[in-house]
Amino acid sequence: MATVIFSTKQSHPLGKRRCAFCTNQMKYIDYKDIKTLKYFINGFQKIKPRYYSGVCLRHQKMLSKSVKRSREMGLLPFVNKFN
Repeated sequence: MATVIFSTKQSHPLGKRRCAFCTNQMKYIDYKDIKTLKYFINGFQKIKPRYYSGVCLRHQKMLSKSVKRSREMGLLPFVNKFN
């Protein structure tokens, strides 16, 4: 599993964020890498949109597919349990 570095101290023109997967040159998002996928899921177990996560369109589509696959495999929950 590849380690993704989510750095917020990168300098970009006009304050634009770069995609975390493009900066780390990842070509595939693994559905078994739960640590990386949890970063892109909010407290209600929904996938964060692009304007919150800062991911490009290509990687957002790959991210949603890998989250859905990991939910089907039972690695991520569909909903959050409330007590």
